[in-house]
Amino acid sequence: MTSALPLLRTLLFVPGDRPDRIAKAVASAADGVAIDLEDAVAVSQKAVARDAVVSALPTLPAEGGPVICVRINAMDSGFADDDVAALEPALHRIDLVIVPMSAEPDGIRRAAELLARAEQAAGADIGRIGIIPLIETAAGIFEARAIAAADARVHTLAFGPADLSRELGITPTADGEEFLFARSQLVLAAAAAHCPPPVDGPYLDLSDADGLVRSARRARMLGFSGKQVIHPSQVSGVAGAFAATPAEIEWARAVDVAFTAAEADGVSSIRLPDGTFVDYPIARRARAILAGVR
Repeated sequence: MTSALPLLRTLLFVPGDRPDRIAKAVASAADGVAIDLEDAVAVSQKAVARDAVVSALPTLPAEGGPVICVRINAMDSGFADDDVAALEPALHRIDLVIVPMSAEPDGIRRAAELLARAEQAAGADIGRIGIIPLIETAAGIFEARAIAAADARVHTLAFGPADLSRELGITPTADGEEFLFARSQLVLAAAAAHCPPPVDGPYLDLSDADGLVRSARRARMLGFSGKQVIHPSQVSGVAGAFAATPAEIEWARAVDVAFTAAEADGVSSIRLPDGTFVDYPIARRARAILAGVR
């Protein structure tokens, strides 16, 4: 698990066959950029996209930029092997590989084997690149815990609502009640595997800024670390929705100060003036909020 990476509050997707957009995405304020070799690239353009990605990656900033991800094609698509092999010259610039349509742990183990083979061929560090399984089917939802624990490379999980809504015959909404069970499964599975919180799926209506923010706030409430975005215009709205509010920061500081003083006196459970009970789990949550704003 590549836990040293920052939380992906905003993961901006960009087509792999559009190198001009790759550079713009990396220059945006997104925490991560997902260069797409799958759905955003026509079948006839797969080879072109691979070449474009390998050419673009070495030109990206070496330090201070976003987390760089590449979404390969599904393991059973017939394209995944060639995707990973083609990336060999640029593996040193890739942090995470996103594996779409992940529905069982064997597919993740197969992806890990492909990466190990490519790393060995490229003379790269074996095991450095993490994997994000993209869960977008009913089967994947029910196998989420096994998928999250399938291999040490699994960084966290990501939710894919488009294919799941098609499979279930439902229409995604900003409030997301229709995906409550599915999303909760991913959050619990990632936590059980000691992974960072998962990344929520994209909000597909680019004209609905209010819906985007509602969707992001709902995802944060459920325990997601961030959200996939499909256009740079969505980055600021999602980032704001996942940022700690002034009230949360004030609460966290009050808890930290009071609990630190209590610890120094050998006390590990206290009651704040407003009646809030604080012990170690509550103190850790407060300190995590503060760590995220420092």
